[in-house]
Amino acid sequence: MIYRCPLCEQTLSKQDKTWCCPANHRFDCAKEGYVNLLPVQKKKSNDPGDNKEMMFARREFLNKGYYQVLSDKVNLLANEYLEDARYGLDIGCGEGYYSNRLVESLPETFSLYGVDISKSALKYAAKRYPKIAFSVASAFDMPFPDDSFDFMLRIYAPSLDVELKRVIKSGGILITVCAGPRHHFALKELIYDNPKEHTQEASQIEGFELIHQERIEQVLTLSDSDDISHFLKMTPYNWKLTEEQKLALANSGLSCELDFKVEVFRAL
Repeated sequence: MIYRCPLCEQTLSKQDKTWCCPANHRFDCAKEGYVNLLPVQKKKSNDPGDNKEMMFARREFLNKGYYQVLSDKVNLLANEYLEDARYGLDIGCGEGYYSNRLVESLPETFSLYGVDISKSALKYAAKRYPKIAFSVASAFDMPFPDDSFDFMLRIYAPSLDVELKRVIKSGGILITVCAGPRHHFALKELIYDNPKEHTQEASQIEGFELIHQERIEQVLTLSDSDDISHFLKMTPYNWKLTEEQKLALANSGLSCELDFKVEVFRAL
């Protein structure tokens, strides 16, 4: 295990069910198996990250396989580009859907870590996916030593370029996923008078070179009212839709574009 103390940056070692550093900063493992490495003094709210309702909605939606095409593509690229990788990190792993499917697709010698700021999400993830080492922490200040990972995955998670570069080994592979130009455009058309497409330009991450880019485009069609509700709650547009609009979608069904921009980078 490769954790460092979020308070003094010294190496953490595990004693029974507690992680300790030489300065005697201590972090207990939760009964579900994750460790909380987000100290109170570094929190910006009492319960940062996605709340239980948002986490539940995303979990139910993803577990039905609606975004499996994205997960399959990530796994395919990971298997294509990783050579003898031993340590990986899923940044903003949430409830662990992509993390679990990734680790199941790679050799047993590969160890995956998951980090997310939402304790609610990691309670579920750690309990369901014990093969993965989960920790509560910020992607802007990750509790890992320099040069820890051969591979990293970032799906829609905000982060700092300098922090990504710090924790990945030279030559390591980073796969990122963000919104393509037409992603969820039908929802935008309900909300905005003049909806704008996301950029299709290649991303730039300082300290990395882009070695592959592709788009995954599909149409998502939902008829079940629960599925529609879960889908809306996991999008940023949920707060902008009126209750009348949500009810109309639940009654009539929803058809919406999926457009994922998937990019592969190598650390310089």
